[in-house]
Amino acid sequence: MKITKDLYQGSLALLTDFYQLTMAYAYWKSGKAEQEAVFNLFFRKHPFQGGFTVAAGLDYIVDYCNNFKFSEEDLSYLATMKGKDDQVLFETGFLDYLRKMKFSCDIDAVEEGTVVFPNTPLIRVKGPLIQCQLLETPLLNIINFQSLIATKAARINLAAQGEPVLEFGLRRAQGIDGGLAASRAAYIGGCTSTSNVMAGKLFGIPVSGTHAHSWIMSFETEMEAFEAYADAFPDQSIFLVDTYDTVNGIKNAIKVGKALRSKGKEMVGIRIDSGDLAYFSNVAREMLDEAGFPDAKIVASNDLDENIITSLKGQESSINVWGVGTKLVTAFDQPALGGVYKLSAIRDEKGTWVPKIKLSQQSIKINIPGLHTVKRFFSKGKAVADMIYLEDQELNPQAALIIDPNDPTRRKRMMPAFYQEEILLKPIFTKGKLTYKLPTISQIRDRVQNQLESLDKTHKRLVNPHLYPIGLEENLHQLRMELVMKAKQVDNGNESEK
Repeated sequence: MKITKDLYQGSLALLTDFYQLTMAYAYWKSGKAEQEAVFNLFFRKHPFQGGFTVAAGLDYIVDYCNNFKFSEEDLSYLATMKGKDDQVLFETGFLDYLRKMKFSCDIDAVEEGTVVFPNTPLIRVKGPLIQCQLLETPLLNIINFQSLIATKAARINLAAQGEPVLEFGLRRAQGIDGGLAASRAAYIGGCTSTSNVMAGKLFGIPVSGTHAHSWIMSFETEMEAFEAYADAFPDQSIFLVDTYDTVNGIKNAIKVGKALRSKGKEMVGIRIDSGDLAYFSNVAREMLDEAGFPDAKIVASNDLDENIITSLKGQESSINVWGVGTKLVTAFDQPALGGVYKLSAIRDEKGTWVPKIKLSQQSIKINIPGLHTVKRFFSKGKAVADMIYLEDQELNPQAALIIDPNDPTRRKRMMPAFYQEEILLKPIFTKGKLTYKLPTISQIRDRVQNQLESLDKTHKRLVNPHLYPIGLEENLHQLRMELVMKAKQVDNGNESEK
C-alpha cells in the first residue's frame, strides 16, 4: 500500500504547519539543523472519557517517511514566499539544504493496534533536529485521527458484544482523506466491513451494503422493489423495510424471502433505519420466526453509537447486526484526540544527551524529559501496569517503583519476578531505513482484540472506567522534579529570589 503514490501523486512534505518551516529555517540559519534531538508523541487524556486508547496510523507514517522529500515544485513554491518586508523569506542556501536532505531519523513506536495510555510515548523520533521538527505536524495529523476513530470503533464493538458492526460513514466523513482513514481505523478497531469501496481497494477491507430508500421509491410499490433486488442479488438480499410502513415492509420482505427459498436461495435479513428500533426489531423477530426465518438477520442503523447500542441491548432488542456511520467516522462526541509532540532531549557538543523540560501552570502539561521508553507488566496474561523509564537507566532487578506523572501520591511497587514484561516501543526506522515488517490490516485488527482481552474488564467500562496504573520509574520521576525546580529557579532570572 502506497498512500502518497495512490492518492497524492508525489511529495507530502508541505503537509505541515508554516511555523515548522520557519523553525526549520531558523535551525539551519543558527547552525542547529543537524544537532541530534529526541521528540515524543503522546496524549494526555483518553478520548470519550474512556479507559483505553487504540494506537493507529503507523502504516501511514511508514509510508509518509519512506516518501519524505521536498520536490522541485515544493521548493519553487517556498521560493516565492516573502516576509513582511516584502523580501524573500527563505534563502537559496536553505532551499538547497532541503533539496538534498534525506530522511535519516530513528523512529521507535508502539505497534499499530496496541492499547495505550496517557503520557506514554506512542512514537519516539530521534535524529537531526530539523527533521524531527518537520515530522511533528504530519505525525500528529495521522496518529491523532486514526487512533481516535480506532478507539471509537473498539468501544462500539464492545457495546455490540461480539455482534457484527458495519461501518457506513463515508457520506458523513470529513472529506475524502477523513473518509478513507476513518474506514481503515474503524476496521482496525473491530468493525467487520465498510461501505467505502475505495477503502476496500486500498486497504483490503471487506465491503458491504444493501440498498437505500431511493431504491424502493424508484418503483411503483415496495414489493416490486424487493422482488427486483432479490432478482439481482438472490444470495445476499437484505431488505430495507421502513420506507413507508415498517410492519408492512417486514411482511413484504417475508413474502419475497419465501419466493427466494422456493428457488433454493435464502434471504439474509432486513434492515431498519428509523423509528423505535427496539420495538420494531422485536416485532420483526417475532414475524420472521413465525414465517420460518429464524436465521434472518435484523440490521439496525440510524445514528448509532456505543451508548445507543448499550441502551438497545438493555431493552432486549432483537438487533444482531449494527450499521454505524456518522458518530463513528466523525468521532461525534469528541472531535480530536489531543496528542502532542514534545522535545525531551538534545545532544550537546560533547555528545551527551541533555534532558529537556517544559513547564506549565497545569501539571498535566509538564513533559517527561530524557531519552525514555515504556514497559508493560503482565500477570497471567493480563496487563497490570505500564512504566515509563530512562532507556539507559539501570533498573532495580528486585523491585521498580512507578509514580503517577500527574499525582505523585499515586505509587505502585512492581516486583519483576512476579510479572512478564514487554517493551512497547519497537524499532521502525533506523537511520532513515525501514527495519520493521509491517503487519497486514487483519493482523492489526487481531492485535486490537488480543490487546483488549489483556485488559481487565473494569478498564473497558464505557462509563467510569477503572484507572489503569501508569507511572514514571522513580529515577525518571526524580529527574523530572529536579529539572522542574531548576527551571523555576531560573525563570525570568528572579524566581530564586522569591
